[in-house]
Amino acid sequence: MTHHSTVPGAIRDAVGDPKRLTTRLIDRAARAGDASHYLLTPSAVITAADAPEVGRILAAATASRTPVTIRSGGTSLSGQASTDGILIDVRQRFRTIDVLDGGERVRAGSGMTIAQVNNHLRRYRRRLGPDPASEAAATIGGVIANNSSGMACGTEQNTYRTLESMWLVLPTGTLIDTADPHADRRLRDLEPDIHDGLLRLRERIRSNPASVAAIRERFALKNTMGYGINAFLDAEHPIDILRLLIIGSEGTLGFVADATFRTVGVPPFVTTGLGVFPSLDAAARALPALVDSGAATLELMDSTSITVGQELADAPPEITGFRPDGEAALLIEYRAETAAALADQQAAAGRILAGQQLRDQVRFSEDPVGRASAWALRKGLYASVAGARPIGTTALLEDIVVPPASLADTCADLQDLFAEHRYGSSVIFGHAKDGNIHFMLTDRFEGDDALGRYDRFTESMVDLVLSHGGNLKAEHGTGRAMAPFVHRQYGDELYDVMVQLKRLIDPAGIMNPGVIISDDADAHMANIKLNPPVEDEVDRCVECGYCEPVCPSRDLTLTPRQRIVVRRAAEAALARGDLDTVAELRADYDYEGVQTCAVDGMCAVACPLGIDTGALVKRLRREKANPIHAAAWAGAARAWAPVSRGAAGALDAAGALPPSVPGGLSRAGRAVLGADVVPRYTPDLPGGGAARHLLGRTLGARDGDLVGIYLPACVSSMFGPADGCGSDSSCGDGGCSDGGCSGGERDRHGVAGALGTVLERVGLRVVIPDGIDTLCCATPWTSKGYAAGVGAMQRRVSGAVRRVVRELSAAGAPADLPIISDASSCTEGYASMLADQGFRVEDAVELVAREALPRLLCTGADGTAPTGAALQPQVEEIVLHPTCSSTQMGLNPALIKVAEAVADTVTVPAMWSCCGFAGDRGMLHPELTDAATADEAAEVRRGVDTADDRDAAELRGSGAARGSRAFASCNRTCEIGMSRATGEDYRHIIELLADAARAG
Repeated sequence: MTHHSTVPGAIRDAVGDPKRLTTRLIDRAARAGDASHYLLTPSAVITAADAPEVGRILAAATASRTPVTIRSGGTSLSGQASTDGILIDVRQRFRTIDVLDGGERVRAGSGMTIAQVNNHLRRYRRRLGPDPASEAAATIGGVIANNSSGMACGTEQNTYRTLESMWLVLPTGTLIDTADPHADRRLRDLEPDIHDGLLRLRERIRSNPASVAAIRERFALKNTMGYGINAFLDAEHPIDILRLLIIGSEGTLGFVADATFRTVGVPPFVTTGLGVFPSLDAAARALPALVDSGAATLELMDSTSITVGQELADAPPEITGFRPDGEAALLIEYRAETAAALADQQAAAGRILAGQQLRDQVRFSEDPVGRASAWALRKGLYASVAGARPIGTTALLEDIVVPPASLADTCADLQDLFAEHRYGSSVIFGHAKDGNIHFMLTDRFEGDDALGRYDRFTESMVDLVLSHGGNLKAEHGTGRAMAPFVHRQYGDELYDVMVQLKRLIDPAGIMNPGVIISDDADAHMANIKLNPPVEDEVDRCVECGYCEPVCPSRDLTLTPRQRIVVRRAAEAALARGDLDTVAELRADYDYEGVQTCAVDGMCAVACPLGIDTGALVKRLRREKANPIHAAAWAGAARAWAPVSRGAAGALDAAGALPPSVPGGLSRAGRAVLGADVVPRYTPDLPGGGAARHLLGRTLGARDGDLVGIYLPACVSSMFGPADGCGSDSSCGDGGCSDGGCSGGERDRHGVAGALGTVLERVGLRVVIPDGIDTLCCATPWTSKGYAAGVGAMQRRVSGAVRRVVRELSAAGAPADLPIISDASSCTEGYASMLADQGFRVEDAVELVAREALPRLLCTGADGTAPTGAALQPQVEEIVLHPTCSSTQMGLNPALIKVAEAVADTVTVPAMWSCCGFAGDRGMLHPELTDAATADEAAEVRRGVDTADDRDAAELRGSGAARGSRAFASCNRTCEIGMSRATGEDYRHIIELLADAARAG
């Protein structure tokens, strides 16, 4: 049974493409989850195309009094992104960006994440002022809606202070660009009631000294409780008042399609230290002096935080080696424009900390790696602590702010409340410099006892914070969690101002009802999320959404968070006996959740808990593997040489035919056997590659130093290189010599031949095992869930490697030679396959960066290259596409290092993400690769167009030769995917290095 809900016809008509409005259960369930502790399932989901469409939808909703909620990143923690009405998703179509004035300003769409915007600004040494810990997933729209601040920005660089203008859509559908010099007149002409009403509210506040004083007091601290009514004191004209009021309004007053921010500088000198104090009170009482010393950030973490942090794989050494028993940590960071200023700040900190009873001396570091480890602890703390909660419980995170002088007493009082209400595992952490702390409760908030205890705690906490002169919300927003307490914080007069403001701008009450302004005194107790136990990956997830921006299927089907949310929804339905819902969710989940997952593991990189949803999907594929297909793939593993060569031959044959012939055959096969079985042929696929055995047993300099055992990737054998060189029959007359390819023959092997050129040039060699055509990293089988094929290939690879190791050892070769592969995904596959067998696996890019580059560049022992180095850059710019595997293996620094030897400039697109080709997934489901590469490809195309215009101008002006650009990656299928997406030829970076070596 499909749980469709009625959507008013006018709203349906307002959506340009009916496919972007869905009432399918799986779509509604997937978007129900966010980072808060509330759960409401929308009645429909609309993926909005642009601001005018949002305007039409809002106008229709206002006319029909239909509730709507606008969501982007879903990182909000107070329930402001949840709804049982219509949810408008604005992540997908609102990812535009324009860097202005040399980075001094930036205009970004509401769907851009903070991290993505900062990636664009990095080259200008600028960033956005708001710096929330959730920057990887938090979007511009969410940051504006919540008036986000963060760890260092305080109240001076938050959204309210740095947002310059916005393109605003009001509930009536009116669109206003506040940057327009005539915007106030437009507001007066189109919305006279709003224009006049804002003036009346302004005068009402300003004429009341008590109101003015109360507002000044409340907003001297961080404050996202209620509406930002300080706007009535800070601006004169209604349009400017409205712009400021929209900030922090949590989607209750309108929608911001894009916004222009004034950016802030990134100081070049930064040092970070982590100190462990004997108690939370001791850490809090050290704060005033550290604030006075000029600390940019002071992040507080209590004993429970330390305990959880110790379990992290890269836990900072300062918090390891002891069992926490009431200690607290402070992450202290200083930032300066000069080295001397930084040294002065650090010296001042040293004097202050010398008087503290610290567990160990605080060691400040300017090293980016050490600093990153400390910040990874802090930024991932919410998800890490929540992930450590007992299975089946819900994590509830609140944030408060008090004057910094009251912080120590407030923390002590909070701990008393935790004990009184039996929240023994509660945790306190936060932005201590601002007096802003977060605390987390974990419980199963169900039943009279649990809910009554939570209600009594909340009432006590509200009284506690207000008694210390604080605000009930500092940066997470009011949401549903604190809406019943806005009146208590502000009193009758100012609360009534807020009520009148809501009625003035949204008289129909359609925008996010129940958020900020609520008549329900128990709203914070309703719709609390319950998490039924499902499986390990699902149970640990806190639905923070950090995984979503890196997911290849994020704009096509489901994200990792949504895959988990849907599994929870199905389990909850099963528990209540709703078998129709279970059946419907499971039926749609196969394509949405399983078949279109790239299983690339990037979600695990982004997740603070390291949850690999791809591993979950692989397990699901194993459990549901078709026995006929599994048997066929097991047979392929046993006969991999003829299978892989057959694939290469088929590509050659297809390339010789009119594209309609192989294309038609593949479409027919997919129609009969299924899209998950038969790949789709497209004319942009290369021809087949050369057989690997033709490389010979030795690659490189015949008598050179032996540096590894080489397993050239079969993927580069099945797919020929980008220059179109063909398969076996074209590899010279009769193939390559026994000693390996040479000269032009080697080019036909793509990256393998290029590696041979580089190694030969520097006097190094690698050995290739016998029977290389039969070997594979087993990724095709692991990704599909075919266990028998994985086992067969693992045994064959292990045997081949052991034989060559014995052979080389007998000849006196070193015992610790690495196993080398030349496609990053295959390197990762071999590393997993051989992990427990004592072999060290590394990528060819690492080998080249470590062993070959110093010799090519003629670098000395100190690592510097003298003038006139042998290798010179051959292109002006390389546009580089790191892969998901190179990112997970930490290969990217070596990748960039090789690229820098080839080009004057190396550019990694700011919108980089996994290409989603995922072995053959990009041919089985090309729509996945199309969606995954769209943002990066658009950025690459813009860069190419800009560079072409620049080069043409230079050519006209000076008669100089046109500059050159190259496009590179480190995995053949990724290169194919990016070539398809951009129209540019992507090659392996080692191929470009080989070209430079030949030219040198």
